Amino acid sequence: MTERISFGINFIIFVVTLILTARYFWENGKWCPAKARKAFRFFTVQSNVLCAVAAICMCFFPDSEWAYYLKIIGTAAVTVTLLTVVIFLGRIYGYAVLFKGSDLFMHLITPLLAIASLCIFERRGISLGAAFIGMIPVVLYAPLYLYKILHAPVEKRWEDFYGFNTAGRWKISYVMMHVGTAIMCIAFYFLLNI
Repeated sequence: MTERISFGINFIIFVVTLILTARYFWENGKWCPAKARKAFRFFTVQSNVLCAVAAICMCFFPDSEWAYYLKIIGTAAVTVTLLTVVIFLGRIYGYAVLFKGSDLFMHLITPLLAIASLCIFERRGISLGAAFIGMIPVVLYAPLYLYKILHAPVEKRWEDFYGFNTAGRWKISYVMMHVGTAIMCIAFYFLLNI
């Protein structure tokens, strides 16, 4: 029964994310890669796609160690998305805006499904050191975001859509995102070893 529930949740994560992501490649009924490129600037989109890939891998390779670790990384990524929205972005943009339409899934439902499937139906235990693989998405994305909002040529810069450089406080935001993600990884360690 546990395996079936895990499969069902992972399949739902994959299908819903596939549908939502596919919409980024179309505009006014036409194929539009430029729209997709803009959408993939967001950690939300990247983390959900990563989680969906991990989810489908768990569907086909449920007993594989690499699929399990990939699921941990994907779940950690969407958990960062959820926590960032709840703790920080919701106060700036408003929770009603961030929890409606496709964002309801990417910011809330998919992360909760991923957490539930991993920590309840797929839990196998993990070492404390291995738990920190959950930091990989943030460790990779943070320098890219910093470069794009501060150091890239002006014509190639991104707007600071996460507000991490408000009042020039990017150093604080940078450190806090890494520290917060590390704490989250420790929480996953305990949840996966209960």
